[in-house]
Amino acid sequence: MGIIQKLFGRQGTKKTAKERLQIVLIHDRSDISPGLMEELRKDMIEVLSKYMEIDTGNIEMDLDRADKSVAFVANIPVVRIKRTNKSE
Repeated sequence: MGIIQKLFGRQGTKKTAKERLQIVLIHDRSDISPGLMEELRKDMIEVLSKYMEIDTGNIEMDLDRADKSVAFVANIPVVRIKRTNKSE
């Protein structure tokens, strides 16, 4: 790698562009629209909120490619677990 590439981070830009393209392809292949992802997010928050208090401002959800399959990956910060069931 030349000094110019080191200074301007050309490799990083190429790598970032490749990762972004892979994400676009994953979304296209999985046929999940941004609207559907938002609905999924709301449903997951609603269900999880029955059992635990979660930090809804820092939730990360995405689709990730593993080998030839697509995985749904979620990082949901838990503030505390609810020990009692509200329906009882």
